[in-house]
Order: sequence, then C-alpha cells, then structure tokens
Amino acid sequence: ADKVGIRISPVNPFNDMRDSNPQALFNYVADALNQFNLAYLHVVEGGMGGEEQPFDFAALRKHFKGAYMANLAYDKARGNAAIASGHADVVAFGVPFIANPDLVERYRVNAPLNEADGNTFYGGTEKGYTDYPFLKA
Repeated sequence: ADKVGIRISPVNPFNDMRDSNPQALFNYVADALNQFNLAYLHVVEGGMGGEEQPFDFAALRKHFKGAYMANLAYDKARGNAAIASGHADVVAFGVPFIANPDLVERYRVNAPLNEADGNTFYGGTEKGYTDYPFLKA
C-alpha cells in the first residue's frame, strides 16, 4: 500500500454530497486510513461550487500519520508556506498545471503564469488541453 494514495474532499458539495458532521466523519476516516501505510492522503481543502461547510483541515492533518497532500487554490507562495509551516508535506497544483505545462520551470524562474480558461475544462478538444504556450527557451 505504500505506493497508493487516497484523495478525499471533506466539504465539497458537488451533487449535494454532504454529511451532517464532516469534521468527525473525516477525522475518523483519517484515523482509519493510518492502518494501511498509504503513500499519502490527498485532501481537497474546500468546495468547488455551492455552499461550503466549516472544516478544520489542520485538525484533520493531525489525525493522519502519513504524508498529507494539500490541494485547492494553492499558488507558489501559499504552497511553500503550507509546507514550511508543517500544514502539508506536499501541495498539489491542479488548475495552474492545466494552463502551464511547464509549471515547475515557471515557478523555478519566477515566470508569469498562463491564465487558465475554465470554459474549456472537461472539454473534448485540444483547446484548453494541449494549446497553452510553454516558456520560450
């Protein structure tokens, strides 16, 4: 199992998925997952549309003993701060990677980022999928 991770979204209201007490539920889930020696716990720290419920992600992090991957609306500065403070071991960059196939290099040289076009997410063509420009060499 040490090569397997799991992703959870404790407060994502997508398709009306809700729990009356997500904090207690997902703290329990994190505790239970410790027995499996997972490579990481990937946590979507917020919702993606709809009304969000309050949630203490720092408390959740304390329940999981393995690597904690934080995700949602992170940029370079916020990601570095999350790691430096111990909030996360790893940060996932979703949308920035969609628009910046060379995101790591852009972060390394402090280059400006391409703006993601949310209208093309989950589309069926190359538009918004393979047509974002790379940095010039």
